[in-house]
Amino acid sequence: MPMPSRRVPIVAPIVISIAIWGLIPALLTATVGSAQAQPTHLAARPAVFGRGPASPPAAIPDATAIVAVVNGDVISRGDVDNRRRLFAISTGMPVTPEILNRLTPQVTRQLIDERLRLQEVQKRKIVVADEEIAHAITEIESRNNMPPGTLRHRLEADGVGFRTLIDQLRVQIGWTRVLREQLGNQVHVTDAEIAARQEQIKAQLGQPEFRVGEIFIPVDEPSHEAEARNFADTVIQQLRAGAPFAVVAAQFSQSQTALEGGDLGWVESNQLDPEVAKVVTEMPVGAISNPIRVAGGFSIVQLRAKRQVGNDLATMVKLREAFLPFSTPLNPSAPTDQQKQALDRARQISASVHSCEQMEAANRAAGNARPADPGDIRLENVSPPSFRALLASLPDGRASPPLVAGDGIAVVIVCGREQRNIGMPAKEQIADQIVNERAELASRQLQRDLRRRATIEMRSGGA
Repeated sequence: MPMPSRRVPIVAPIVISIAIWGLIPALLTATVGSAQAQPTHLAARPAVFGRGPASPPAAIPDATAIVAVVNGDVISRGDVDNRRRLFAISTGMPVTPEILNRLTPQVTRQLIDERLRLQEVQKRKIVVADEEIAHAITEIESRNNMPPGTLRHRLEADGVGFRTLIDQLRVQIGWTRVLREQLGNQVHVTDAEIAARQEQIKAQLGQPEFRVGEIFIPVDEPSHEAEARNFADTVIQQLRAGAPFAVVAAQFSQSQTALEGGDLGWVESNQLDPEVAKVVTEMPVGAISNPIRVAGGFSIVQLRAKRQVGNDLATMVKLREAFLPFSTPLNPSAPTDQQKQALDRARQISASVHSCEQMEAANRAAGNARPADPGDIRLENVSPPSFRALLASLPDGRASPPLVAGDGIAVVIVCGREQRNIGMPAKEQIADQIVNERAELASRQLQRDLRRRATIEMRSGGA
C-alpha cells in the first residue's frame, strides 16, 4: 500500500532564520540579578551569533546600473550590492570594497539562477502570497527574540534593503512548489521502497555512517571554474574563522539542502559523491574540507558527527515547561515592573511545583500560548552546554530555578529519561530522505535546463 504523500521540504521559517543569524546580537541569558542557563524553548532554536558594531553602509556609485539581463528581466548593481553585503555581515566579514568585490562574481551568478527560478515560478502561475512572506518574517523575529519590525531596521541599518530578504523568501518558497510539481507522483513513497531502503541499512549494520553538512557551488561554464574555486576558498576561510556553516549554506549553497542549513543528515559513504566520500571518510569530526570538484561544481563539506550504522545510543529527556513572557525585551540593568513580577512568579513556581502535571497547570495559568511539552529532547544535542548540564543533573520531579532570557522566564521539570538506540531511522525518516534525494536531483536538472534555454546578457557597466 502506498505511503502518504511526502512533501518536498518547503522553506519553513526555521530555514530562513538560518540566513540572518549573524545580524543579531547574542541573546542575553542573565536573570534580573544573576546569570542562568537558557530555557528549553530557546535551546531548540537555531543558534544566534553576535557581531561587532556595524560598518557604515558604503555609497553605491550607481545602484540602477544594469549588471545582467535574464530573459528580459534586469539585475541591477543595487541587487548585487544588497546580496553581497548580506553575506558579508552575516558571516562576520568586514564590509570593505575589497571583500565586496571578491564576492561579486558568485553573487551575480546566484542572482541570475534565482531570477530563472522566479521566472519558472511565474510561468507555472505559482503565487507566493504576501501573507506567507510576512508570516516567515514574523517567525524569524519570534525565533530570535526580536520585537516585530526589528529585522527590517537591523538590515537597513547595515545597508541591506529589506526587499533583498523578501525576494529571497519568495523565490525559495516558490521554487519548492515547482519541484513538488516537477516530481509529480515521485513524492509518493511506497512501503516497498521503504522496505528496500531498510534492507540496505540492515546490510550495512556496524559500518561507519556520517553526519555531513554540504555547501554546493555550481560551475555553469568551464570559463567560470576559477572564479567558483576562488569563491569556495573565500567561503572556507570564513567557515574556518568561525562563520556558522548553516548561515553560509543558507545564503550561498545551490543545493536543496541549503533549506536545512546544508544538512545532509546521516549518510553512508556509498550515498555520497565518490570524491566527497574519499574526503569524508578521512576527516576528523568538526573539520571543514577544501573545495571538492564534483559533477556540476564544487562541494564544501563539514563532518558533523560519525557513528556506526544502527548504533546510536541517546539519552532522551521528557520535559514540561512553564514560560512567563515579558511584555518588552529585557534590559538586565533596568528590568521593568512586569519583568520583576514575572521573576517573582517564576520563583514561586520553582518552589511549589513537584510534578509534570503541576507544571502544565502553571503554564496554563501563565496564559502562555506555547505548549508545556516541547517533545522528547536528546540530551547530547541540547545547547548551550550550561543548560545541558542543568538537565543532566536535575532530579526527576524537581523544578529548575528560573531560567531567564530576553523574551521571558522559563521553569522546567524533568518527567523522565531513557536510553534509546536511534541509529535505525523510522519509516517516516526514510521516506523523507528518499523524497529529498529526488528533489535535489530534480532541482539541479531543472536549473541546468533553465540556464541552457535562457537568454542571459551580461553588462560591463554594472558590477
